[in-house]
Amino acid sequence: MDAVDAVDGASGTGAVKPPHVPDGRDDGPGAVDWAALEHNYGSAADVPELLRRCAGPDAGDAEDASSELLNLLFHQGGWICSAAPAALPFLLRLAARPDVPTRRGLLELVAMLAHEAGRVPDRFLDPGWPPAWAAALPAVLALLDDPDPSVRCAAADVVGSCTSPGESTLPALLRRWRVEDDPVARLDLVLALGQAALREPAGAHAGEARRLLRDLLDAPEAQLRLAAVHALAPADPGLPGRRLDLLLEAVRDPGVALWRRTSAVEAGVQGVHHWTAGLLAGPATGFTLGLLADHPDDEQRIGGLAQAGSVLARWRSPAAALLPRVAARLDDPAAEARYRAAELLACLGPAAAAHADAVAALLGDTARAGRHQGSVGEAAVWALARMNDPRCLPALTELLTGERSGERSGFVTAGVHLPAGDWHCGMLPALDEVVVRLPDHAGALLPALCARLDPATDPLLLRRLCQVLAEWGPRADAAVPRLLVLLADDRTWTSAATALAGIGAAGAGALEQLAARSAGAGPDADLAAWAYWKVTGEPGPLLERLSAAGNLPPEALRRLAGLGPHAAPWADRLRALTADREPWVRVEAAHALRAATGDTEHTVPALTSAVRGLAEGTYLPVMLPAVRHLARIGPAARAAADLVRAVPAHDGRYRSAGDWRGFTQDEEFREAVDTLLTACGGPA
Repeated sequence: MDAVDAVDGASGTGAVKPPHVPDGRDDGPGAVDWAALEHNYGSAADVPELLRRCAGPDAGDAEDASSELLNLLFHQGGWICSAAPAALPFLLRLAARPDVPTRRGLLELVAMLAHEAGRVPDRFLDPGWPPAWAAALPAVLALLDDPDPSVRCAAADVVGSCTSPGESTLPALLRRWRVEDDPVARLDLVLALGQAALREPAGAHAGEARRLLRDLLDAPEAQLRLAAVHALAPADPGLPGRRLDLLLEAVRDPGVALWRRTSAVEAGVQGVHHWTAGLLAGPATGFTLGLLADHPDDEQRIGGLAQAGSVLARWRSPAAALLPRVAARLDDPAAEARYRAAELLACLGPAAAAHADAVAALLGDTARAGRHQGSVGEAAVWALARMNDPRCLPALTELLTGERSGERSGFVTAGVHLPAGDWHCGMLPALDEVVVRLPDHAGALLPALCARLDPATDPLLLRRLCQVLAEWGPRADAAVPRLLVLLADDRTWTSAATALAGIGAAGAGALEQLAARSAGAGPDADLAAWAYWKVTGEPGPLLERLSAAGNLPPEALRRLAGLGPHAAPWADRLRALTADREPWVRVEAAHALRAATGDTEHTVPALTSAVRGLAEGTYLPVMLPAVRHLARIGPAARAAADLVRAVPAHDGRYRSAGDWRGFTQDEEFREAVDTLLTACGGPA
């Protein structure tokens, strides 16, 4: 049978009538009015050809076509398009044919669609899907008996993912269970049995399924026991905690490799660790401690560190118990384990300072973990920098000057920002993001940093290094001669002006150049006027620039706040902006109004409004400056302090970013809250 017959033929499993077939015909994709349907990228007219390619003789091209169908029909989910129910019977026809190379991939697409159909609101579900699915279900159930175990796995996953009543799917699953001898297919069947029983808990077959699953908790195979816990946990959330020993034994057993071949999980050691940890409420410290115990398999030890990172990224309390186990991996035989341990200690920073000696022992470790750009030694440099330990300085000096020998540095050239989520071992931060956290060691680092302050330096790196000098402030005054050179160059003067503004009065030699630059036009001239004010204490040019401004974005509002009483002429505008819809504008306007006039009547409510979401567990970056501004106000901000009194005792991390940034966000926010509470009379 050729490729067209494989799609068009009505013989075999799954010959169901698709929607949009004119005149009652059912002779294949050509009978469907695909142009009247749509998928995620518009007209579905391209679907028939992709279906035919999935059955073609070229396995590589068939896989490409299957992937393209997944992208068109599912993409990122969120709805069931009109092309999905029309394609469903043809997907199943292809999956039923042993000569089609993409059978499993097509069933994975069907599983995704079936799951999404049960999840999305009705308005995002094409009305053709429910009848198309009801007609297709017998074909899916028939695939549970396919000779190919991987197809049986995929079919079980489809049955588990769908919303069909348990009584219509459990008989087939139970019957297949009685004869199934493939160890991987048995795992997918157990999960599907649990999901199907959950959809119809009162049915007779559901009772039989639950009894089978409970019996499997004592099965001789560790992975079947694990599958049974996963299958039963939705109806019995306390079960995983009661059977923690079972979970740890299974996920650390060599048989865990079976899950990589399943359809429902399709993950290796680390994925199974993470999947299973999701069954446990709260930090699940005991489970993570178990994963961090010694194990002969590198992947198991690395997975334990990954799980420790996920826990510590969300919770603070497990640190005391987990830190010694994490630090013990600093001398692990696997480079990736050493790298992950050092990077996680860097995330914890000051809290991990007791292990600084063990970290310092890795400074000469040039081994690189396969997935990462940095060496173990560079991860150690980052960890010591977070601990404010001067043993990181020689390596940072070499990195700043570009004189460090060996392979290319693993410190990225620009910061990478990831959304809040589970901790993932990733790239090291940018070099400036490391150095900026070491103002106490500015004197030691300045010579090397100044050596890079040259017009020939990469503009992005130069700008970021100048921002470091601005953050260091007066401690960086030794850099002023180099900055004056940069200020005279049209390519680099904005970076130099930023640094000089932060350094302040020591940059007086830049007065004439800044005055000339501030007489220009545009935001760069505003920067020059700001730097002129910060260096000389003379507000005239900046006041003139701000007076001509049509609007006041947050950056302009911050500059007005820096002017203090000189900004009083803007009081009416600032007062109006304290009611702005944009939180950043409200917060910075309130700060500027208070700095200019001492007003607390309008500023405290505006700043307080930015932190109200904390009560619902929401953390937003704007909350940090709001709390800092409130702390400067002192006792008059007591009402706002009452909103944050629970912060010190809260175990969850306050973060909106992922990886190391989430840890530093939490540290900085808690420090600001402590300052506010102290300013308002101390915590309750």
